[in-house]
Amino acid sequence: MSRLTTHVLDTAHGKPGSGIQVFLYKIVDNQRKLLLSTTTNQDGRCDHPLLEGEAFQAGVYELDFHVGNYFERMNVALPKPSFLDVVTLRFGVADPAQHYHVPLTVSPWSYSTYRGS
Repeated sequence: MSRLTTHVLDTAHGKPGSGIQVFLYKIVDNQRKLLLSTTTNQDGRCDHPLLEGEAFQAGVYELDFHVGNYFERMNVALPKPSFLDVVTLRFGVADPAQHYHVPLTVSPWSYSTYRGS
């Protein structure tokens, strides 16, 4: 099924990253065009695909995950400014007929991503 999805895992606490603001942009002529904003649910996922069907097109996208606010809400002792605030992932979609899943694993000090299923 043709769609773009994401989820966040908090590796510092071993649980889903809930309540994290996520912004999706498409890069057009080297400019970021905001497509949507959402917030992760209790499972660290978005309630709906970020893009699907005809709205999901080939191109370059960016996901902004606002993790700094999340770790503040978790009462993590962070320096000011915190090491990670907004994690931006830039990725390409070559075949929009496929499912692209772009998860984020994050702690206050590191993050990782991969193309999931």
